Amino acid sequence: MIPVLFHLGPLTVYSFGLMMALGFLAADYVIRLECIRRGYDPEYSSSIVIAAAVMGLVGSRLYAILDDLPTYLADPKTMIFSGSGFVFYGGMIGGIFGAYLVSRWYRIGFGATMDMCAPALAIGQAIGRMGCQLAGDGDWGLPSTVPWAMAYPRAIVGWNSDTVLKLDEHYRLVSGYFPGVRVHPAPVYETILYLGVFTILWSMRKTSRPAGRLLYWYLVLAGSARFLVEFWRINPRVFYMFSEAQLIALAMVVLGGVALLLTSGKDQAERDQRSGEKDRSAMRAARA
Repeated sequence: MIPVLFHLGPLTVYSFGLMMALGFLAADYVIRLECIRRGYDPEYSSSIVIAAAVMGLVGSRLYAILDDLPTYLADPKTMIFSGSGFVFYGGMIGGIFGAYLVSRWYRIGFGATMDMCAPALAIGQAIGRMGCQLAGDGDWGLPSTVPWAMAYPRAIVGWNSDTVLKLDEHYRLVSGYFPGVRVHPAPVYETILYLGVFTILWSMRKTSRPAGRLLYWYLVLAGSARFLVEFWRINPRVFYMFSEAQLIALAMVVLGGVALLLTSGKDQAERDQRSGEKDRSAMRAARA
């Protein structure tokens, strides 16, 4: 891992920040390609990404504060000035709200906007998780002896008894550190899975109807990916063997699955309508 890439005078360039920036750029490029294909102003993509980034940071911090309110109330200045405490799920909600505001401004359907954003969100997550891997920010997994298990001796959060954890028989996190310990490279797992989610969503983008359906598939696929990886991550378990992130991921899967079921009939109706229009066009052409 390489937490710090280089220094430019007083400026320190961190690998995590660079990968986050690359993730936003990749998301912007993906949305831009879809804007061009759909006949929208390509600048719409930049507006979405900027709004989603700003509102995502706000939503992420708000989620972190509400999730650990007593700690933040004990030291209120950390609500604003702390560099930690950013949570993906809060960022996702904030980002979607930001995209909604931009779609209203441009008068472009929110469903179509979300269909363009779903693959972009997946590729952004994949690249962002590589930032976690390079920085060693503590998102690694439980101790393991699998051949690809890794150590993070230069982790930016430290590599010690406070950061290398395992689950005891009651699913409580306890120290799992010992000399030579290696852990599951959970960020690598997530990168691979989110690249798979992106590939699936990108392949569906031209045929997915009605508008918004690609977002529902994102909820199902990305939620499933996070639910699976959490079994190897070192997040606290809040309900038996399940972490808070797993419960939220499960809610994403259920919400997306229900939405897909509710829109499946509408999708078929649109297909039937398009088929009927083609038949009528063919009949008119034959008569002519």
